[in-house]
Amino acid sequence: MDYLRHLKNCNNFDPHLYTPFMLDGKQVGWITQQFGERLQQESIFLFGEGEITLIPELQHFQQRTDALAEVVVKLHREGLINTILNEPYAFTDGPRDEALCLIDRAAAVLFGLRSFGQHVNGFVRTGGDIQMWVGRRAKDRFLFPGKLDQIVAGGLPWGVTLEENLKKECYEEAGIAADLAMQAKPVGIIRYQLSSERGGKQDLLYCYDLELSSDFQPYCTDGEVEEFYLMSLEEIAILIRESDEFKLNCNLVIIDFLIRHGWLQPHEPDYVELASGLTQS
Repeated sequence: MDYLRHLKNCNNFDPHLYTPFMLDGKQVGWITQQFGERLQQESIFLFGEGEITLIPELQHFQQRTDALAEVVVKLHREGLINTILNEPYAFTDGPRDEALCLIDRAAAVLFGLRSFGQHVNGFVRTGGDIQMWVGRRAKDRFLFPGKLDQIVAGGLPWGVTLEENLKKECYEEAGIAADLAMQAKPVGIIRYQLSSERGGKQDLLYCYDLELSSDFQPYCTDGEVEEFYLMSLEEIAILIRESDEFKLNCNLVIIDFLIRHGWLQPHEPDYVELASGLTQS
């Protein structure tokens, strides 16, 4: 097995499986054929030649957002959405703050939205070596139950600043206080686009490194993580290379960390493809 398969698995998107979802002449999502058939039951959607959009009567931000919220409630009742998260995600072909309207995070993958997230690599230096904290996701999670995860990894809703969301996620997932969370260093972004069973995902992750003291002990406050482990980079690299123990996108974030901290060297097979492929759109 190898590292490159994770990059390929996260970038298996096939546009031929979807119909573009358009707003104001901009493509802001992707709709599967099956979900498109379900949306034909809703009067707010307009089906054109090779695209789906909202009816012309819905011209304004709040009108669109309110109309989509009603659809989300119906989808939840039908079991197409597991739960309503009350986290607004933007329909946009650009940055989060250029939203044309909003929808609950739980429906983002069904509409194939561009989604945003934050992942934190929490690490400890011991002599000349680096160890990393990883969490085991609770087995009752709807997505990736029991998989390994970053010490902190969460979605980035619309209307919340990067700093505010980072503090919130750090405390909820690992008990990291706000002042310590603000010591996390931004180290770049990772993009990927994949086809999943539920729909298309086009994600942008803001990545951070947070160096922690040797006596730091993470603890989860929101039930998402059931256990934390402090592991050597060698142990983590073997898990990434030889298994699928980590949540899908966490593999990419850790590969990026391994490259930046010199664990993966240029002589590594597929090094150039790995290093250059982490930010492809």
